[in-house]
Amino acid sequence: MNRWVLLEHKIIGSKLIDIHYDFLVEDQLDCFTWQFREIPSLNKGVVKIVKQPNHRLVWLSRVEYQLSKNRGLVKRIDHGIFSYISHNQHSQELKIILNGNLLNGLFIIDGNVCQLMKNN
Repeated sequence: MNRWVLLEHKIIGSKLIDIHYDFLVEDQLDCFTWQFREIPSLNKGVVKIVKQPNHRLVWLSRVEYQLSKNRGLVKRIDHGIFSYISHNQHSQELKIILNGNLLNGLFIIDGNVCQLMKNN
C-alpha cells in the first residue's frame, strides 16, 4: 500500500535524553528503516541518515508505544502514503514522493545522506 511513517524515539536516561528519528517505508513483508538525528527541511540541504535493520509493519500503525527494557518511548510525528520515483537497494538510493505535514515533497536517500526537495 506504500505507507511511510516518521517516528520520534526518545530514550530518557538518568542524566541524558537521547532523541533520534526513525523513518520507515513499507515494503511487502516489512519496512525499510533509516535513522537520523535531525528532520530534513524542504530545500535546506542534506541530513546524515543511517540504514537500520528492517522493522515490522506494525510500526506503520502505532501512534505511541513504550518500548520494553528501558529502550524508550516511540511517538509517530508524521506519516502518509508515498509514490516511488526510483529505488536501487544495491546503490542504497531511494527517491520517493511524500505527502506528510513535516515531510512533504521529493525525499531522496543517497547512501548515508538524505534531503527533502520541492516536488515539481
